Amino acid sequence: MSFIRSKYIYFAPLLASLSIPLIYYRTAQSYTSSIWQSATTQSTTQASSIMSDSSHLNSPSRIPVYFLGIGGPNFMENTDHPAYAKLAAVGREITTKVKPKAVVVFSAHWQAGPRKIQINVAETTDIIYDFYGFPPHYYEYEYPNKGSPKVAEKVIEKLAVAGIEVERVKRGLDHGVWAGFIVAFDPKKNPLNVPIVQVSLYNNDDSDQHYRMGQALESLRDEGILIVGAGMAVHNLRDFRATRGTGQTMPYAISFDEALKEAATAKPEERQAKMSALMTRSDARKAHPTLEHILPIHVIAGAAGSDLGEQLWTFPEGSLSWGQYRFGKVAAAHSSVNPS
Repeated sequence: MSFIRSKYIYFAPLLASLSIPLIYYRTAQSYTSSIWQSATTQSTTQASSIMSDSSHLNSPSRIPVYFLGIGGPNFMENTDHPAYAKLAAVGREITTKVKPKAVVVFSAHWQAGPRKIQINVAETTDIIYDFYGFPPHYYEYEYPNKGSPKVAEKVIEKLAVAGIEVERVKRGLDHGVWAGFIVAFDPKKNPLNVPIVQVSLYNNDDSDQHYRMGQALESLRDEGILIVGAGMAVHNLRDFRATRGTGQTMPYAISFDEALKEAATAKPEERQAKMSALMTRSDARKAHPTLEHILPIHVIAGAAGSDLGEQLWTFPEGSLSWGQYRFGKVAAAHSSVNPS
């Protein structure tokens, strides 16, 4: 039996549509094989079809990269929320048009060390229920997935060339990935069916260091490997309770969301400087009292290379914003994701 440590534990009764993180509380979450073994026949069939360690990791063209706004665990059941349909639309774009050979994902809910990162090198692990206080059925959710040691080693190799220290671990997907992927890549309606390799963030607030990590991984796109960041454009849960049910949107949710769009969609040669300057704004720490939910887009912007960024959709709400971004083009992309 192995253990991981989760920095953020989610407590359900405090929020209606998201969950409040109890920062700095750490817990041990054990892995067992019971969840995977208890999967339904359909889930087992889906899981067995997921590609792993294949030789199909070469693509003649560079695929785009994405930043996805992903909410808390109960977002999975909030089907009437505007972000739900938009996230599902991005997922359909990815499976039907991008058609990646594998996915490398960075979540807001995994930070390793201040000077090193961690990567999951296991092929099969359980998902992590890194939240508590929810109704029992939340802990029965399954998300069929497999990792890929081969893809993980590709990531490690490219990071090593850039002088980035990497620790190999065996760790399941946290809810910062699977709770959003279950909407974007519904196992029944829109299965992803490719390996998913999760990589941690640094455990620091250096956005430029995360940008450079993305730059180190840019060439994975030439091999058909999709790079995804999962977070939120604005994420202040300290203010969420104050605005819940009032219909009020905090001024910083709008101003920072607009500033993020300006930085992320800047000319590629100007983007790194503008993304760095974004975090020095007076509203930055209001929009993100802690930075784990904005750091994934810095990784993705770095991996974008010379490709332009595009805001596919956004929705400032209370003390949050659900911005979705794509860097790079796909054929007929706008027929799948309507930015309006």
